Amino acid sequence: MAPCLVNGCFEANTYIMLGKTPPSSAAWPFCKTAAMSAIVAHRGLHVSERENTVAAFKAAVDLGVDGVELDVRRTRDGVLVVHHDAQVADLVIAQSTASQLPAYVPTLDEALDALRGVVVNVEIKNIQDEKESSYDATGAFAREVVTHLRASGWAQSVIISSFDVATCAVVRSFDHDIKVGWLLWLDALPEAMLKAHVLGLDAVHPPFARLGAADMVRAGELELEVNVWTVNEPSDIRAMGVLGVASVITDDPALAATILRSGQVT
Repeated sequence: MAPCLVNGCFEANTYIMLGKTPPSSAAWPFCKTAAMSAIVAHRGLHVSERENTVAAFKAAVDLGVDGVELDVRRTRDGVLVVHHDAQVADLVIAQSTASQLPAYVPTLDEALDALRGVVVNVEIKNIQDEKESSYDATGAFAREVVTHLRASGWAQSVIISSFDVATCAVVRSFDHDIKVGWLLWLDALPEAMLKAHVLGLDAVHPPFARLGAADMVRAGELELEVNVWTVNEPSDIRAMGVLGVASVITDDPALAATILRSGQVT
């Protein structure tokens, strides 16, 4: 397989070929080799456990994933908690205190404690959408997440992502070192990659079905990592491995491991 064109992978492998250990700044820790895309468990191992829970995160780590993706929200009393939807058990998270939420909803700290040893993709749930109960246009929520990650010693082991490009920009301006990736949905990929580059972001996270070889070349030119979601079918996992994406975010990390770590990607 040709070397991965993603900047982090390429730079890290340059060190490896020289017989040196790459510095932590050389690559997002997901990028272990140019020939292997990292495996990221989407909301933990939720094929066997409730998603976005400590149990799901521990199960993913035990499985041997490279990383875990989770969703962070803020309660009315300012606690950072992990849950995908704006509501849980008929409670609007942004309008509820942390103590009111079901016990299975972990705080960000509880989630991170279960994820020692892997990279964590922290998605900040802050977007202007009818399904969302609130939107923070001030950047305070994003800055709070970054400050919390710094204080807890996690800043070097995470990548922060968001569908809201303004939130991504706030994170980048607030912290020039923490990894930041823009989650894409209907955005035109070439234009989005250029915008991410101009903003100084580290990565783009497009839906896997929209990514092609030309996009990977362009990402390399713009020094952007590419992390795709949500990849569950064997043929799609294999195709993303062939493209050399930095990571595959999947609901079935065991299947992804069987494919990506067994030499099935050629």
